[in-house]
Amino acid sequence: MYLIISALLLVILAVVALYTGVYDFNGASPFSVLGKFIKGDSGLALNDKYVIWDVRASRIIMAILIGSMLAVSGTSLQGLFKNPLATGEAIGLTSGATLLAAIAIVLGGHFKQYLPEVVQFSLVGISAFLGALLAMMLVYRISTSAGKTNVVMMLLSGVAITSIGFSITGFLIYISKDEQLRDLTFWNMGSLAAATWTKNIVLTVVLIISYAVLLPKGKALNAMMLGEKDAEHLGINVEKLKKQIVIITSLMVGTCVAFSGTIGFVGLIVPYILRLLFKSNYVFILPLSAVLGSILLLTADTISRSIVAPSELPIGILTSLIGGPVFIAILIKFKKSL
Repeated sequence: MYLIISALLLVILAVVALYTGVYDFNGASPFSVLGKFIKGDSGLALNDKYVIWDVRASRIIMAILIGSMLAVSGTSLQGLFKNPLATGEAIGLTSGATLLAAIAIVLGGHFKQYLPEVVQFSLVGISAFLGALLAMMLVYRISTSAGKTNVVMMLLSGVAITSIGFSITGFLIYISKDEQLRDLTFWNMGSLAAATWTKNIVLTVVLIISYAVLLPKGKALNAMMLGEKDAEHLGINVEKLKKQIVIITSLMVGTCVAFSGTIGFVGLIVPYILRLLFKSNYVFILPLSAVLGSILLLTADTISRSIVAPSELPIGILTSLIGGPVFIAILIKFKKSL
């Protein structure tokens, strides 16, 4: 029931986002222009086609896909580590992805020609994924001892990795050229302005693969809430579950960072809201987070491109502005247990 209501709300928001913008379609509604484009109407102006399909529609789909993946990755990590603060940003995942993407942008020209063409085309995306994966593995190694993960160590190591990552990224910004500087500024603030249908296809493939693995893990994550030993007694292969979640969340976060830059706090806000409604039942939280993440990011993106129109506010600034107070609220609520 909740899933159906959330999906309907997402559709309504998508229609609102399609209508939002400063471009004038000569009195026609954006929805009718989109309908004409889909039907292949030859009388449709090229400007109208470009704005409705390549700008607005592709951006809406990217917001839905990225918001969904960021929320599910945050929910999965929180279930795995049994902690409401375990998100891609808090444990250094986003920082690692941003760092290697920045290295690919600034230094990629020196070694790009030696790589296969397929790798050259997606060098930044591959680098972002590897950065997220390496950061996740490092945090997990530091914070885990004798099969048990120390939450405080996990958060502290995440802070250290984030600090190192942003320091090196800052140095890369310092030595970068003007064009590279613009790209790096995009990474640091986050934006969906570079949305294309090619990127959306890649995101869709990653989403389908990731959700095929993660969404059925609701019962396993519920069992993990009892503790690793109890979960093993219930027949859960804990080590396999950890590896799957670590790799898949790294894939999702890395891909999202590669295409949209750093968009923080989506993986923190969404699971927090859902836990208020469903406690810690991941059977409900995981699929709902997929839809609620899309709703949150699509709403934020619609606001970001209309609040200072015709310019746009970087979406990373807006999500951080929303997420900061939520982060503080979680800290206050859980300060005794943390």
